Amino acid sequence: MSVHRLDRRPAEGTHSLVAIVGFLVCVEIASGILQGYYTPIWKDVAHHLDMRDADVNWFEAAQLIVSALVVPFLARLGDLVGHKKVLLLSSAVTALGSWILAFAPSFTTFLVGFALQGAYVVWLPMEVAIIHRRTAGTGRQALLTRRAAAILVGALELSVIIGALTSGALVESTSMGLVLMLPAVAVTACFFVVLVGIEDVQGVGRGGIDYRGLGLVTLALGLVMAGLIAVRLDGPGSLLAWVLVAAGIATMVPFVRFEAAHPDPIVDVRLFAQPRQWPVQLTAFLFGMSVLGAQIPLSTFARTDPDVAGYGLGADAGFVSTLIGVYVITLAIGAFTLPLTSRWFGARNALVLSAVLVAAGYALWLPFHESTGQALLNMAVAGLGSGALVAALPAAAAAAAPADRTGFATGMTNATKTVGGAIASSVFAIALASTGSLDDPTEGHAPLQGYLTVWTVCAVAALLAAAALLVMPREAAEDPEDPGGPTPAG
Repeated sequence: MSVHRLDRRPAEGTHSLVAIVGFLVCVEIASGILQGYYTPIWKDVAHHLDMRDADVNWFEAAQLIVSALVVPFLARLGDLVGHKKVLLLSSAVTALGSWILAFAPSFTTFLVGFALQGAYVVWLPMEVAIIHRRTAGTGRQALLTRRAAAILVGALELSVIIGALTSGALVESTSMGLVLMLPAVAVTACFFVVLVGIEDVQGVGRGGIDYRGLGLVTLALGLVMAGLIAVRLDGPGSLLAWVLVAAGIATMVPFVRFEAAHPDPIVDVRLFAQPRQWPVQLTAFLFGMSVLGAQIPLSTFARTDPDVAGYGLGADAGFVSTLIGVYVITLAIGAFTLPLTSRWFGARNALVLSAVLVAAGYALWLPFHESTGQALLNMAVAGLGSGALVAALPAAAAAAAPADRTGFATGMTNATKTVGGAIASSVFAIALASTGSLDDPTEGHAPLQGYLTVWTVCAVAALLAAAALLVMPREAAEDPEDPGGPTPAG
């Protein structure tokens, strides 16, 4: 994939598509730094905050659930007021959360900061929506959107390596406060890139924001998460925990009914129900379990000392950075080669193949987890499929949505993905509940059986995603103006 293959003809505004993609690449660099920076140092963060390995998963769960709640709101807001305004708002909130992390003195403060930082998840959907609208009238809207999305995700994944290598190198040589300050600087710079570089185009959506629907979905997800927290605190035998989970699921019934009757719903369940749309959104949900929920368990497993716990790779932060680097390189390869694989197999079949690769990569962890070489192979296989899915899902959702709902459709791929990741992170925190001393966090190693559960859930979820994609109409992911599918990028 190369930038020069993008259409340079302006559809609206003064900036060429190439220039807009260039500015958005800068945003994805900041996003990649956020996504790669913390993973190698979670053990160090746990030590810094005097907490156990398993409890680090609650940071991820809190961030993901906040992301899942704000994405529908921000995606709808983008359709109404313009996608640049939403990029600016979410960048400001993310910067605030990042600066809180730099000075957080406790678990609770860090939890709040990390949760606020989750506003960044709307960046890529808004960027795809900007590009999708910008390419209207070119005759190759879906094709150009896929190409631009592949470039953005490739830049994202490569910058994840930068973030991981930077934190891994600095954590042993400087204070944790300074280490945690660098992502805040990057996100603050991202705000000004959006302010200066992206054209402000008014949204084309009509109506308003469905605050009642937002309240209902917040209540539903909040009850489910409260139930999972109760399971963590009181054990799986807790009646209260399962009552809360059941209440959260039951709340979805009036939510769906209300949204179906609402003229401007926060979650367009009628659009969701379309055969071209629901397989994409279900895939995003299932994919989120691995691409978001499994990252902290993989980090803590790699850094666990096998001489102490009986398993693990005994890696330091520097090696975990290298492991992440190899993984992310394969993600970038998967993203950059998406147009080519779509040409060879068809857009839908390329998505199915990607989901199968994710399933295979995590299934390999079950028998092969005793050496760094095995870990690298497992993550490389999963990474190839994950990179393609990250790039393809927003573009596939946009192609299957009406013009005034593209922001919603692309945003919901991230919302459903983060819901899947949040639920998985909570389940994984329970599965990895420490068996060590409660008084000494350094002894709080998770059981190996917990890690086997994590990898099994990820593999099964990816297989279910592949099955869902097979149900999607073949033409749903194709460009109507380009029946032969996308041409290879060179």
